[in-house]
Amino acid sequence: MQAAGAARRLPVHSLARQERRFALALFAPAFLVLLLTTTAPLVYLAWTSLHRIDLGMPWLSGFAGLGNYVKMGEDPRFWNSLWLTGVYTGSTVALQVLLGLSLALLVLQIPKGQGVLRVAAILPIVLAPVVVGLFWRTLVLSPEFGLVDLVTRSLGLGSHNWLGDPQLALVSVIAIHTWQWTPFAFLVMLATLATLPADVYEAARLDRASAWQRFIHITLPLVRPAIMMVVIMRTMTALSAFAAIFAATGGGPGSATEILNLYAYRTSFTELNLGYGASLAMVLLGITLAISYFMFRLRRAR
Repeated sequence: MQAAGAARRLPVHSLARQERRFALALFAPAFLVLLLTTTAPLVYLAWTSLHRIDLGMPWLSGFAGLGNYVKMGEDPRFWNSLWLTGVYTGSTVALQVLLGLSLALLVLQIPKGQGVLRVAAILPIVLAPVVVGLFWRTLVLSPEFGLVDLVTRSLGLGSHNWLGDPQLALVSVIAIHTWQWTPFAFLVMLATLATLPADVYEAARLDRASAWQRFIHITLPLVRPAIMMVVIMRTMTALSAFAAIFAATGGGPGSATEILNLYAYRTSFTELNLGYGASLAMVLLGITLAISYFMFRLRRAR
């Protein structure tokens, strides 16, 4: 009887092996393509960062070890770009969360027309970042003819070179990024708020809780997972921002908007110092991985 039972179980095990082989056959090509398109370039980037590759002085090329990374400690331009990256990322993410949540709470009070508002909110997201940068540069922030300049002159505040003034350029690119990606936070918050249980709010009203108390003690705790997800996703995007800033200012004037990603690009493809540019890109990758790891740990802990 045991032999008969084993004989009956054998086809089941064989079928399971066949299913695993079939799943592996489907998975293997995609995994190999992923390795070739992501892992292999990252390994090559890390290897390049350990070399001195300066096309302006090719006779000095060679293995540098950690020399490129040591050089960053004495590079004021690197520290300036790192500071600008922190200011740019923190400002844009905070503004997107605050504005997105505020707009979602406001739109939720509108019984009709929410579908139109959702469609309108999607439009900035689907635009390519380079198109957004050029749009703001030519139509919104252009001196004399831009929409913002028309408003400031009508209010008696005068005309300003929004992208050419070092003191205004960083504020301008923060506004550009916030304008494009606040709708993403808005849509996530709106979808989350629409799923909150109404009976909890009704019980709070019966207990005479004010609107502010309901927001602090009920709404914020319930939407915290959505807020954390928005913060994580928007932080990763802000750290790797490139196209919109490059199209709007090119990192200028001077280095006023040269975040670390742009500094790595300009070092590699404008100054042709590929080794040092690769090390800058590796530092940015390390910062991005560290921040994402910390945020996911924080999200799981809570």
